[in-house]
Amino acid sequence: MLHDARPRRPFAGNRIDLIGVPTDAGASCRGAALGPDDLRTAGLAERLAGLGYAVADLGDVGVDRRLVPAAEIDALAVGASEAGYRSLENGARPIFLGGDHSISMGSVAGVARHCRDAGRPLFVLWFDAHGDFNTWATTETGNIHGMSLARLCGEPGFANDDAWFAPVDPANVMILGARALDCEEAQLIDERGVEVVDMDTVRVVGVATPLRRFLDRVEAANGHLHLSLDVDAMDPSLAPGVGTTVAGGLTLDEGRLVMDMLHRSGRVGSLDLVELNPVLDSGGKSADLMVDLTARLFGEAAAARSATEQRALATV
Repeated sequence: MLHDARPRRPFAGNRIDLIGVPTDAGASCRGAALGPDDLRTAGLAERLAGLGYAVADLGDVGVDRRLVPAAEIDALAVGASEAGYRSLENGARPIFLGGDHSISMGSVAGVARHCRDAGRPLFVLWFDAHGDFNTWATTETGNIHGMSLARLCGEPGFANDDAWFAPVDPANVMILGARALDCEEAQLIDERGVEVVDMDTVRVVGVATPLRRFLDRVEAANGHLHLSLDVDAMDPSLAPGVGTTVAGGLTLDEGRLVMDMLHRSGRVGSLDLVELNPVLDSGGKSADLMVDLTARLFGEAAAARSATEQRALATV
């Protein structure tokens, strides 16, 4: 009998927790609250289980829907932070199912608390067409999902509490795929030292070179890498189901390359899947893409190659 070629992770074990955070309170376009169930329907748990992972769906973080949007986001942040912290403490790898990108205010805060308590540096790859680094002073739209990374990096104006929140060092953040930064937002990102690899850069040097440098830094620091995957990083022709589409996004090959590199790094210990809006999707196209990219992140392509190699050896 051939040996089991399914991948195993050296840092986060073989357990995955799915944590739904169904909200669209941070966006002007409704529908992203349906994202967690759409990802479930698209077979996310089954795909990951098929790769040999022990997958537990922990359900959704609960919230009182009668709250005003800002209060709903804060309540969900507390719940997501606690759920993520507990998942990591129990030796699993949490996948947060969004929901708009405001869910990262809680999910990443919980991961940051875990890393702080474990004495391990946290790095964040913000895979997104937007910077999400606006504050109440700079925002042009007032949409809270465009403030998530700024809040996580400790910008003032947000009601954070040490009981659920720990900040992220902006020097340990890369925004990949950006092509829609507001003027004041871009200035603030530059002042804080966040690395931005925008689509102009990708078109000149490709996606692999800057990502490799970032992953080398994570490796050298023995860091925990959190991936915050916003579906609008991909080109709208591939992922129409999002309320904030921006033309000129990553191609399918580029997205797959990013996931393959992250898989090979062995450093991704937690992730968000955000901004999927089933109301705007076309035949489940965007949900299927997110599931495909996630499966690739967790080694589906490598497992397929290993199986092919094993079959070839068996015929020799």
